[in-house]
Amino acid sequence: MSNNIEADEKTLLQPSGCGPLLNRVKVGDTPLRQQIFQHVRASGQAARADITRALDISAGSATTLTADLISSNLLREVDGPTRDSGRGRPPVALEVVAEAAYVIGIKLSFKRNSAVLSDFAGNVVTSAELPASGKRGSVTQLMDDIATLIELVIANGEKTQADIKAVGIGLPGIVDNASGMITWSSLLQDANEDLRTSFAQRFDMPLFLDNDTNMLTLAELWFGVGRDMTDFAVVTIENGVGMGMVVNNRLYRGTHGVGLELGHTKVQMDGALCRCGQRGCLEAYIADYALTREAATALDYDSDTVRTPDVLLDHLSRQAKAGHAPAQTIFRRASRYLSVGLSNVIQLFDPPLIILSGERIQNDYLDASEVFEDMRKLTLSDGRQPCQVEIHPWDDMVWARGATAPALSALTDVMVGGLEVQHL
Repeated sequence: MSNNIEADEKTLLQPSGCGPLLNRVKVGDTPLRQQIFQHVRASGQAARADITRALDISAGSATTLTADLISSNLLREVDGPTRDSGRGRPPVALEVVAEAAYVIGIKLSFKRNSAVLSDFAGNVVTSAELPASGKRGSVTQLMDDIATLIELVIANGEKTQADIKAVGIGLPGIVDNASGMITWSSLLQDANEDLRTSFAQRFDMPLFLDNDTNMLTLAELWFGVGRDMTDFAVVTIENGVGMGMVVNNRLYRGTHGVGLELGHTKVQMDGALCRCGQRGCLEAYIADYALTREAATALDYDSDTVRTPDVLLDHLSRQAKAGHAPAQTIFRRASRYLSVGLSNVIQLFDPPLIILSGERIQNDYLDASEVFEDMRKLTLSDGRQPCQVEIHPWDDMVWARGATAPALSALTDVMVGGLEVQHL
């Protein structure tokens, strides 16, 4: 197995376009006009000759369709790269009219709610963040938080609600992307909540709802290292454990749209109690709440001591680094269970790359080299190309940016392809 790589934020915030770079083939009913637009947006800028070669179309088709996109105010001509000789007029390139539309991406969590406002080219215009309640609430309370955050990010971007054409929201839990139903979420008191209908009662714009790890996976596919990869996996460790998967350059959700719940795979029968109500789930051993549950005992706090989860975890980490044996035991066990989870991902899906992310990764609560070595030992590796593991300690704004991807994709179908909105 190759060494883990810790990426910096520049890796994800690339200036050269957005969207999957390998999505060049003519798929299904995607109009050629839309394929041209997507090629330009993914490239950042592209000359007509580049489009002709990339899509294997005639120069006449490229000229006609790009002229149509320009007249529709979706593409515009700009000066291309300067010629090496410095002589003659610079070549003409095309780029997306960024101000043609705006979308909002949101990440909801226990600690804070985050949002970004992006233009049609995928550039982040502005962002906003508000503290969350830190406890489960009703869908009405959740909608109040969403509405407040949307109003704030619109004001920060000096836009109006009419400028926003779509919203994407990622939240922890089991989410039916097609229907907008939240089967279960750690943020909600009740199961089977219809957030899409609640959203439609307040906002006249389409909502694209999904599990938050799926949105982070889309961030990697649209803006990060996954842009030029056909297959990769994302595993997140925060207040829960999530997983996203890209197969053949597209997000995979399972037959019913609620697959890849790595955190709720069982690693021990009749084991530790999980928030979902079952026992032995992976996240019941490595997520934030699992560690804080044991921290109080390891650090000998009485029940009257008021300690927030963050304070407990920070103290536990400091104690472990100082040689406190019970604290080290907690982290050592969590590391072993993480190794089990990662090895299972490799055995089941055989991805070339697993990206580890989440707040717990940022705080360095585990010994990565030890985790990866145990993962390798637990994996049947004979004849298998080693799986690369990278650590991407993204903050919440990157998760929120991922939520703009399905909104941008659906808007492209409507504004460029002339199709109806599809829930991706």
